[in-house]
Amino acid sequence: MCRHQADVMQLPIESASLIVRTFNEGRYLDRVLSAARESGPLLREIVVVDSGSTDDTLTIASSHGANIVHIEKAEFSFGRSLNRGCAAAKGEVVVFLSGHCIPSGSDWLENLLKPFADPRVAAVYGRQIGGEGTKYSEARAFEKYYPMGQPSQGETFCNNANASVRRAIWNRFKFDEELTGLEDIAMGKKIVGAGFRIDYAPTAVVAHLHHESWPQVKRRYEREAIALRHIHPTVHLSLMEAGSCFAAACAVDCRWALKEKQFWTKLREIFLYRLHQFWGSWLGSRSHRELSAREKAVYFFPLSK
Repeated sequence: MCRHQADVMQLPIESASLIVRTFNEGRYLDRVLSAARESGPLLREIVVVDSGSTDDTLTIASSHGANIVHIEKAEFSFGRSLNRGCAAAKGEVVVFLSGHCIPSGSDWLENLLKPFADPRVAAVYGRQIGGEGTKYSEARAFEKYYPMGQPSQGETFCNNANASVRRAIWNRFKFDEELTGLEDIAMGKKIVGAGFRIDYAPTAVVAHLHHESWPQVKRRYEREAIALRHIHPTVHLSLMEAGSCFAAACAVDCRWALKEKQFWTKLREIFLYRLHQFWGSWLGSRSHRELSAREKAVYFFPLSK
């Protein structure tokens, strides 16, 4: 083991801090925090980083004894909000959970932390599945990226909708506060580049419940594509490639829907989801400009429009 690895790795894990970013997450937040609380004694605290919720998000967070950290909309970015949460946390491991990702089973946290028994593991991400209201194509994407077996994506992949990182690793690398998304993959690139590992825990399962309009789907993929250009500058999606990906994804989804006897009920939704996914990805991929304050509000706060 490298000396710098030994300096940051400590075993066993005795406490974890849960960090949840929120912006009007009242729809599922009570279920999210209740399930997290029930997942074991290692959860030391809950830190909610809120960026201006106007629903009952803060009331729900307070009812669960959460430490609420506020971040102004003008200074919000996904990475900055996570850094604020990590700075306020006290556990040896910081656990990240989306405000609309509900842990499944009382062993969710234990399974998410098990891989840290290997001192080379710096971060862990868990499995995501669809649930109530999940669009058909997004559920198919979850099956691809978060299988029951070994994941197919690269070694730097991580998704902080359901993930954990050693606090010492966060202290060293921190999240990029300028990216419009994919701050988890940017950190993963640094982690692996420094000689550490990211592990996948398929038994640490959450139901990821998106309820997005079609413009919101497009904006999500657009801002992620913008971020990807910064993380991997050589990655570029041409209009022809976007069209090919759209056609291929629709074909695969339709085959599955036909097999599951849902073809006619899901056909329109499949078409619209994949259209907005690859339309947004193409728009973001071709963008080389700085974002204006107005555009940042659209990318970062799609639900406010």
